[in-house]
Amino acid sequence: MPRIVFLGAGSVVFTRQLLNDLLRFDDLPTLTIVLHDIDADRLAVAEGTARHVARRRGRELDLEATADRRAALAGADFVVNMIQVGGVAATKVDLEIPASHGLLQTIGDTTGVGGVFRALRTFPVLTGIAHDMQELCPDAWFLNYTNPMAMNVWWMSVVAPDIKTLGLCHSVYWTVNDLCDLVGVPLEETHHRAAGVNHQSWLYEWSHNGEDLYPRLRALIDSDPELQRRVRAEIFRRIGFYPTETSEHSSEYLSWFLRDPAQIERFRIEPLQYIGISDDNVAEFHAAREALDAGTDLELDDGAAEYAPQVIHSILTGTERVIHANVVNTGLIDNLPQGSVVEVPALVNAEGVHPIAVGSIAEQGAALNRTYLSVAGLTIEAVKRGDPELVRQAVLVDPNASSTLTPAQIWTLCDDLTAAHAVYLPVALGGTLEQETVPA
Repeated sequence: MPRIVFLGAGSVVFTRQLLNDLLRFDDLPTLTIVLHDIDADRLAVAEGTARHVARRRGRELDLEATADRRAALAGADFVVNMIQVGGVAATKVDLEIPASHGLLQTIGDTTGVGGVFRALRTFPVLTGIAHDMQELCPDAWFLNYTNPMAMNVWWMSVVAPDIKTLGLCHSVYWTVNDLCDLVGVPLEETHHRAAGVNHQSWLYEWSHNGEDLYPRLRALIDSDPELQRRVRAEIFRRIGFYPTETSEHSSEYLSWFLRDPAQIERFRIEPLQYIGISDDNVAEFHAAREALDAGTDLELDDGAAEYAPQVIHSILTGTERVIHANVVNTGLIDNLPQGSVVEVPALVNAEGVHPIAVGSIAEQGAALNRTYLSVAGLTIEAVKRGDPELVRQAVLVDPNASSTLTPAQIWTLCDDLTAAHAVYLPVALGGTLEQETVPA
């Protein structure tokens, strides 16, 4: 039986969605699903959720739940990663400490100072996972959902280039879904392709029966003052291509918005939004636990269409499909740095995942992508070299941080975040974690 391991399965709502999507495929064999989490309470709820979804879908599962990561990984065919190192508490620190210094973020998990420090917390754990996989399941696919996506996939390419790593995110799908609703065409009748970096890819093809849909979108935005008050609409108007992440998240990739209260008001941005989202996620966990204890049904969403179940289904059954995936840039996008991690279309079939080379993307979009990849690349180098100055230089390159704070303020902010996250950070970077992060 195919063995599918969920790392960080205590993210029970996401685990529920992935399992629901997976078990909707009626041509899959009986699966061995292995749930792993370091939180016993969350792991128990994840196990109850898995049994509930299997019952609702009328499917048999060989189900295991364990706090032992190595036991979970032994013999795995697919490893789905959705860990959050430090949990909600660390996520709030990534937003609240910068805000106390005057630096606003909205989500803070992918780019900027929040993304950098989330990466620094996550890399040591990824290194351990990679080493375990090399020993226990060297042929398994590592399907990563954990942010910062580009940095984490890039780090895996550093510590375990032999592991088949794929970064998966639903941003492209939901962007096109929402745009199709806006212009009034069925999503399933459209052709769409995007490329760039995760959370800042550019929709370079979007058509319906051969008709380019961008003119319709431009006309709608030009005629609607309220649409013009959305961050993504502004980026589209200035850059010429639509970005593939929400307006709130897109705002923190650039210097244009969060440094200025007038811009925050004009574009209806909610700073520190992810604190509320994190609290909602905790509330959803408690609601799921209460529902399982009471024997009532959990809500199952049949419209999410997550990529990991599709990848697993295609590899196991040979069904061909095209998704968008985050992979190392090996000639896939000509005008982004080779060896960095980019988001491109990819064909998935029984032989695996085959990223599609797209050539050069629009130079104005690539210019913005290169800024983020510079932040990511400096973060990677900081951990490889054990150099805390490079951490601060990575944040200095970030457009949002550098447009708000002086260099001296950025250094002080990074000192404060290092102290707050010390238990998760390597000793070489000012933390207390005595763990090798790069193979000798």
